[in-house]
Amino acid sequence: ETVQDHGCVNLIFNNAGVALGSTVEGATYEDLEWIVGINFWGVVYGTKEFLPFIKQTQDGHIINISSLFGLTAQPTQSGYNATKFAVRGFTESLRQELDIEKCGVSSLCVHPGGIRTNIAKAAKMSDSLSSLGMDPTKSIQNFDKLLRTPPEEAARQILDAVLKNKRRLLIGSDAKILDAFQRLFPTGYQRASTIVTKWMK
Repeated sequence: ETVQDHGCVNLIFNNAGVALGSTVEGATYEDLEWIVGINFWGVVYGTKEFLPFIKQTQDGHIINISSLFGLTAQPTQSGYNATKFAVRGFTESLRQELDIEKCGVSSLCVHPGGIRTNIAKAAKMSDSLSSLGMDPTKSIQNFDKLLRTPPEEAARQILDAVLKNKRRLLIGSDAKILDAFQRLFPTGYQRASTIVTKWMK
């Protein structure tokens, strides 16, 4: 319908995302299937459905939204981490295939830090967090406080990255700092994250 209405498709933004706060043990299979279905399969479906039409333009871009959590793992975010790491791998592999084909189409993997959206307030929070001494309600409040970047600024940076044909975009100082930290200390960042999580609870 989109192609019929507009004649062609040049840009696709795969941006569906939900959050799940839970321990690995406490996460139900249903909750994990729910988050994988939206966060990962949503990107897969959007990419595969539109890729043939974008290739027809020989001048298009697929923009897939991963997350800072597609670069660093965090306690209580195993489901979310898994989906965002998957989006990263999927998109980076796609980009390389498109480079080999030289079809005029490209892809961008976006790793936002805290963007001011309703993702925290709409998140599913499991009672299993209590086993880590965490309160689900307080966890949502703490999560929401970290969402500082206006969505309009995120959109501006994404479009700029598309024009520059970048492979990866990190949005926000939080994303850039934590990405650099995990590169320098690939195991040490996990210990640091554990300490911060304990302090915030």
